[in-house]
Amino acid sequence: MKDPHKVVIRPHITEKAVRLIEEENKLVFVVYNDANKRDIKQAVEKLFEVKVEDVNTQVSPKAKKLAYVKLTPEYTADDIAARMGVF
Repeated sequence: MKDPHKVVIRPHITEKAVRLIEEENKLVFVVYNDANKRDIKQAVEKLFEVKVEDVNTQVSPKAKKLAYVKLTPEYTADDIAARMGVF
């Protein structure tokens, strides 16, 4: 397993990301380009002590890799975002 700090760079906060937090229990992170879905899942679970249900990735037009992380129902993205200082 990779060091979680070598996978996740920072949270990605936009209007869309806030909507995903509130409506779909998802968090959005900017991750390193060489990170795969398994690395991202393990890093988020270790960093925030949550269980991840699903991970989707996307490379933005500015060449940033974004990870959309859906948490399991027993964890809320609102709580994790508040711990990160998003809200």
